[in-house]
Amino acid sequence: MRQHWLLKSEPDVWSLDQQIKTGAKGVAWDGVRNYQAANNLKRMRVGDLCFFYHSNIGKEIVGVVKVIKSAFIDKTDKKKRFVAVQVRFVEKFRTPVALKTIKKTKKISHLPLIKQSRLSVMPIDYKSWKIIYNMGKV
Repeated sequence: MRQHWLLKSEPDVWSLDQQIKTGAKGVAWDGVRNYQAANNLKRMRVGDLCFFYHSNIGKEIVGVVKVIKSAFIDKTDKKKRFVAVQVRFVEKFRTPVALKTIKKTKKISHLPLIKQSRLSVMPIDYKSWKIIYNMGKV
């Protein structure tokens, strides 16, 4: 069964527009050094969908990417302890979904995005995924 995730990136470091430019080959989602986030990367499977969240600047979900290669050793980790996944652009939201909107929406106020705001890779339950996805398509 397909899982759903949220990936955070600072848009001045890696933005959705940069992700789009990588085309079908996608890009390695690397540089994750938090153990809980790394364990989430290890749980990802090919075909899983991920929200692309611009953190720090914007604080909003701006689109969707898909996992096209499951966990492999992160080339940016010299000690070879952490993993990366390969992701490809799927779609850009018409309306970015702001963190403040998510916080105000009672049905999704339980999300790790609110409760563990510093976690860079987190699961999203299917019901919450649908609500946020529909918000972004407006």
